[in-house]
Amino acid sequence: MLLGLGYLIAIGCVFGAYVGMGGHLGALYQPLELVLIGGAAFGAFIAGNNKRSLTLMARDLPKVFRRLPYDKALYMDVMACLYTLLNKAKREGLMKLEGDIENPEQSPIFQKYPQVLRDQKVMDFVVDYLRLMVSGNMSAIEIEALMDEELETFRHETNVPVKTLRAVGDAMPAFGIVAAVLGVIKALAAVDQEAFVLADLISKAMVGTFLGILCAYAIVFPLADTMERRASEAVKALECVKVTLLAYLNGYPPQVAVEFGRKVLYSIVRPSFVELETQVRATKSGSNG
Repeated sequence: MLLGLGYLIAIGCVFGAYVGMGGHLGALYQPLELVLIGGAAFGAFIAGNNKRSLTLMARDLPKVFRRLPYDKALYMDVMACLYTLLNKAKREGLMKLEGDIENPEQSPIFQKYPQVLRDQKVMDFVVDYLRLMVSGNMSAIEIEALMDEELETFRHETNVPVKTLRAVGDAMPAFGIVAAVLGVIKALAAVDQEAFVLADLISKAMVGTFLGILCAYAIVFPLADTMERRASEAVKALECVKVTLLAYLNGYPPQVAVEFGRKVLYSIVRPSFVELETQVRATKSGSNG
């Protein structure tokens, strides 16, 4: 996982360089300052959010430590699944999709694409809008407007934890300064002590600033950036579905409609025209068989 590797490199380089310069790790071991900085940041996080925001954070935070599911293989499956559904609708009529969308787990079409079935958000998006298409009561323009509204809501929802984490990251250097100031106050209270005692207290006070800045820029901000990229990838998957379905509603055949969906994908995960055509032909052959 790149996040864990990045943490290892950043923290390893910081502490490794410190030891290489002759520093002693024991001087940086200040657990109470970590409690002060972490506790203050966590308290501010709780105070600045509501139950909905905390629920979204609890839902999305564990996902950043998992493999990103939105790769080329998943998109190939998404487009092949959409092609199969739309091809069936073209040959047999949209009403024939009712069985597939009412119980997708039992649908022979969806069962061929387990990666798509596992992505609940993509499945809900596909099934909901196919259901609206089957109903026949909405025009392509109305469905597109509704899709845009849902995507905007989804973007806002997935950005709530990202903004929250960034707010925590912004605050951590300040809480580090708080820890340092309290340490300096403690040191000044011992001004009548010997010089080496005073120097030790001041050095411990400076650790607070160091820890606040390190935690913010080496831990919290990368975590927020990773969460934001995952949210962006999730939105892109829904946009791929949106463009494909709208192309079909506007009269394009299924094979051309999935090409519309292919073009909106990021280049790093976008299958080539030949790869998609091969996938479509294989799907077509399987359907005929």
